Amino acid sequence: MGNACGSTLAFELMPIQQLPEYPAKPWQYKSLLRSIGKNVHFSDKQYLIKNLKMVHDQYQKKYDFMIDWRIWCDAYQVAQKRLAARQANLPRIDYLALPISDHADKICELIRTNRVVVIAGETGSGKTTQIPKICLQAGQGVQGFIVQTQPRRLAARTIASRLAQEFKSNLGEYVGYKVRFSDKTSDDVFVKVVTDGILLSELQVDRSLSPYDTIIIDEAHERNLNIDFLLGYIKLLLRKREDLKLIISSATIDENKFSDYFWNAPVVRVSGRTYPVDIFYRPYLEENIEFNQRIVDCIKEICSLRIGGDILVFLSGEREIREASQVLGKAFQFSFEVIPLYARLTLSEQDRIFSPHKHRRIVLATNVAETSITVPGITFVIDAGKARISRYSYRGKVQRLQVEAVSRASAEQRAGRCGRISAGICYRLYSEQDLEGRPEFTDPEILRTNLAAVILRMLYLGLGDIEHFPFISAPNNRMINDGYKLLEELQAITAEKKLTSMGRKLVLFQVDPRLARMLVEASVNGSLKELSIIASALGIQDVRERPLEFQQAADAKHAQWKDKTSDFVTILNLWNSLDTQRNLLTKNQFSKYCRNQFLSPVRVREWYDLVRQIRFTCRSMSMTLNRLPADYRSVHCAILSGLLSHIGVRGEKNEFLGPRTRKFVIFPSSGVAKAPPKWLMVASFLETSRIFAVNVARIDPSWLLPMVKHLIKSSYSEPFYNVKSGHVMATRRRILFGLTIVEGEKIHFGKIDPAGAHNIFIQKALVENGYEGSGIFKIKNDSLLKKLEKLEDRTRRRDIVADESAIQTFYSQKIPLSVNNCPDFEKWRIEQEQRDLEFLWMKREHLMLRDVSPEELSQFPDRLLYEGNEYNLHYRFQPGHPDDGVSVIIPIALLHQVPKYYFEWLVPGMLRTKCIRVLKSLPKPLRRKLVPIPDTVDVLLDGVIAQNRPLISFLGERLNKDFALGVHKTDWNLDEIEPWHEMNFILEDVDNQVLAKSRCLISLKKKYRKELRIQIENGDNGFITSDRFVSWDFDFLPERISKKVGKMNIVLWPSLRDRVNYVSVELLDNAIEADNYTRRGQLRFAMLKGKKIVKFLSKKMLQSNELKFYSTGLDKSGHLVDALIKGAFNEAIFSSEKVIRTRIEFDDCYNKGIGNVAKIAEANWGVIESLLPELREIQIRLSKLRGPSDSLKKDVKHQLLWLFDPVNLQAYSSVNLKQYRRYTQALTLRLEKWPRQSARDQTHCEYLFKLIDPCACALQVGELSFGSQKKIRDFLWLVEEYRVSLFAQQLGTRVKVSAKRLEREWKLIYRELEGN
Repeated sequence: MGNACGSTLAFELMPIQQLPEYPAKPWQYKSLLRSIGKNVHFSDKQYLIKNLKMVHDQYQKKYDFMIDWRIWCDAYQVAQKRLAARQANLPRIDYLALPISDHADKICELIRTNRVVVIAGETGSGKTTQIPKICLQAGQGVQGFIVQTQPRRLAARTIASRLAQEFKSNLGEYVGYKVRFSDKTSDDVFVKVVTDGILLSELQVDRSLSPYDTIIIDEAHERNLNIDFLLGYIKLLLRKREDLKLIISSATIDENKFSDYFWNAPVVRVSGRTYPVDIFYRPYLEENIEFNQRIVDCIKEICSLRIGGDILVFLSGEREIREASQVLGKAFQFSFEVIPLYARLTLSEQDRIFSPHKHRRIVLATNVAETSITVPGITFVIDAGKARISRYSYRGKVQRLQVEAVSRASAEQRAGRCGRISAGICYRLYSEQDLEGRPEFTDPEILRTNLAAVILRMLYLGLGDIEHFPFISAPNNRMINDGYKLLEELQAITAEKKLTSMGRKLVLFQVDPRLARMLVEASVNGSLKELSIIASALGIQDVRERPLEFQQAADAKHAQWKDKTSDFVTILNLWNSLDTQRNLLTKNQFSKYCRNQFLSPVRVREWYDLVRQIRFTCRSMSMTLNRLPADYRSVHCAILSGLLSHIGVRGEKNEFLGPRTRKFVIFPSSGVAKAPPKWLMVASFLETSRIFAVNVARIDPSWLLPMVKHLIKSSYSEPFYNVKSGHVMATRRRILFGLTIVEGEKIHFGKIDPAGAHNIFIQKALVENGYEGSGIFKIKNDSLLKKLEKLEDRTRRRDIVADESAIQTFYSQKIPLSVNNCPDFEKWRIEQEQRDLEFLWMKREHLMLRDVSPEELSQFPDRLLYEGNEYNLHYRFQPGHPDDGVSVIIPIALLHQVPKYYFEWLVPGMLRTKCIRVLKSLPKPLRRKLVPIPDTVDVLLDGVIAQNRPLISFLGERLNKDFALGVHKTDWNLDEIEPWHEMNFILEDVDNQVLAKSRCLISLKKKYRKELRIQIENGDNGFITSDRFVSWDFDFLPERISKKVGKMNIVLWPSLRDRVNYVSVELLDNAIEADNYTRRGQLRFAMLKGKKIVKFLSKKMLQSNELKFYSTGLDKSGHLVDALIKGAFNEAIFSSEKVIRTRIEFDDCYNKGIGNVAKIAEANWGVIESLLPELREIQIRLSKLRGPSDSLKKDVKHQLLWLFDPVNLQAYSSVNLKQYRRYTQALTLRLEKWPRQSARDQTHCEYLFKLIDPCACALQVGELSFGSQKKIRDFLWLVEEYRVSLFAQQLGTRVKVSAKRLEREWKLIYRELEGN
């Protein structure tokens, strides 16, 4: 083992002039590899190791390797000499008199013995400039560079310049810097100062960061995204590189957290301030004081102290600096020089803070002056307590740059900017309580920004999932997921979070992934030249400026480039204008031109630099700029590829709806704002009181479809079977991030859901009636189904035929799942039917749930027979349908012969159900006595057959007889009974076309009587009718005749129709109506024949004064005279009360009675005239009545109307007229007694109304037979006798009369009326 060590040492110290022995043994080879890392510079290391491995491979394969071994040894010698020369060229290290210099030896030793050191140096301790020197003292920076990161370009440049001054060298000799667009480094430098972004970009080229042996992360407290990622990556790298050192430094670092993160790394705490700093709080309680005025007041207070020194004012942003600069410049025009300081200033403008000056200065700075940079000569600090902090909203997908209160650590950093040269004073424009309530440290940027770029870089570097990356502060899962979603949107990763070829391209661009995606798309569609300009403009702050005092002038200048459809075209217009002027003008003239156009020369230069950098990157990726200008669509499609989730559709009041229900409006300065398009895309969103869209352009939503195939979601609705095409179609709605970009698109549903389309096709085409193919199976199956469904309709049961699911199942079992449209079905069907024609034919057993017995079917006949006529029946079992129940088909020619009540009994199978329902309509007290009602119905219907009488009349009669219930007609509540419990009458014409449908036979007859009579008159019956007969000059009027109408023989009734001046002979469809008409017609024949007598009587009777009749309240005398004459003719000639059918019989009756007509008429007229005084007296008494006499007056009025009714007087009136005097006397006595017996009279009135009202209704409704009319009138004469018995009993009555007799008589009449 000792020899081994000696050999190794000898080998390492062996004179190079002698060719060393090849390290053949494995331990010798490994020892040589280790020595390379110690004895050469990093730039030679990789070359030597690579070639040594080639030599070793030759040795193992026993090739001749000695020449290559000699060459390698020479290269090793040269590398050692180069390292020795670098060692000899180390700069002289002199520490400045700063607090950290007292700890230099301690820190140096910690760096030598530890791989990670945490230095917490307070502001003013000198850590930023002295730590690189300490690293050089510790032996670092020889074999590799010492790299120090800074969060800002300005800080990197100024610190490098400061270090170069301290080394008494030029930039690029011992110290260099590298920032975006500027590289002041070389291979000879020992220290590089770079931005953290530059170090990250070097990771993509060299993942081991091999050029560096020491990495200093300065201002680590800022915890921006780059710093956190670098810390996590370096932690992983330290496990691989044992020679790498890491120093973390900051003024306000959470040293314990960092120490724990790096395996309990040692912590060095260094005090900072050389001079004390007094803190004064100046909160303004009055909110109406303008902020810049507060700064003016504070500076005035500083001036009153009469202490020299410059003033550093911390503000939140460039705009605030410009506004404050204008206010302070006017307020202290001769006292102070006002200088701005922020990152986007030019180098010369930034260097002004370090230049000598005569007057006191007010430096207005953002938080760029908070760390790293020491502004010379600062004695006073005014801290506004605000800073612009970027925060990303994962809900709104908006990066918000909002002004927030700074943390306590930042406030300490700002206070540390004074007290460097003397005692300092810091004024805080907020309260101490406000400061105590603020967080100790600013949230790391990784917790408040979109992580897409970090995730993309990690995937590119092969660092695995971000969830497992060792961040010092793990980001929120929602932020991580949002980053993944954005990368998936940009097609940079797959759904499985794997990097795509697109993602590998995006990561090479040093811009936002969205902008990189635009550039890649532009290289494909030929618009890369335009997109390099647009992407660069979107990657920096807008070059256009709008100073507060010159806003209108700035807008007027900027208007020359505005485009009304696209702000991106505006950017191109601006670039083209600038490019033209840049080529024509000198550098100073161009800067002057920019300021004159209200453009920032600094940002314009930055824009040009970024365009140049992007185009360089494109060339390195073999992307070619287009020579010809790209069109609008190409440019905007390229932009759209990076803004897929930044689109919107216009809604109400020019408000746009964006993805995920985000609502926004176009920023007012946009050229598109005045005429907003329907669809647009947005480069970025600005959220203040509402969300504004900045940089927008009109788009066509159809452009999106090729780009969003990986993002678009489709919803399918309303699948339906298209009978014409034979396909199952659906309406597709294509949605992108909640926005509908295509709606109402009709597609074949079979391609989306074959199983669903299969089911719909079977249901709509085969189960229902959508099939239009040539297969006869459908006709067979539908015919079988209809036949079986008629059984259910007849029996009113749904347990006979299976439902549609059975048909669906049948077809589903037969038809393959792949067949989901008619064309495919037809091909398949033809093939199957060639093997089995009845393959798709259904059998009864497929559809029947049970059999129907003949006995059950007999209860539901196909037709009903009544009086020789057959009535066909149709059944339907569909509750709610107009034809639900049983329907009877009635030819119009038979309408008049349809029995009035027979069809109330329906058919035997439905009668029981109807009766049960009818009985349930009875009042509860009655219904309770009939339970169980079905059993009661069975008793009532036992042995009963259908009859032509009302069903409820039959039921009421049986209930009263068998159960003694006392059921009255008014007890039945039939209005709530379902319509199907009534027969449905379907009226058809002679061609079997439906004329009408109704559940009411009476209304049907009434409505279609005219059509029926037209049918009758058009038929041939051998009977001659005439419209004008003035005498009976025909032999015979038959009682009934048979008439041929179509194929049916119907019965008609001839009648004589009274037309006053003549009589017509007509055929009627109703026997009763014909009888009543004929009686009036034969009367008219008699009066026409005896017209001389009629004329004589009329003249004689009308000689009476009309006033006599008017004062009695009677009708006009002419009406009474006509009625009395008719009554005299009836009584004298037609006293037999029968209808005359022959001319002989008519002449015989006429001759026998005509001689008595005048005598009867004059006698009856004499009775009427004799009653006039009494009737007049009755009217006078009625008018003088006092008190509640309404019932009396009503009853008297109805009584007089009845007695002197013309129709009543012409009906054989002599016998009854003789009783009129007694009736009027009884009425007079009643009126005399009324004042004493009004209550009793009221009771009698109510009872009389109950007797009279049904009679009046019966006489008014429908045609009653002559016999029925006579019985009702005889009943009313009994009522008159009953009046006499009630009010003037002393006058006596013609016959015995009582309430019981009247009720008994009416029951008999009512039963007869029901039978009609």
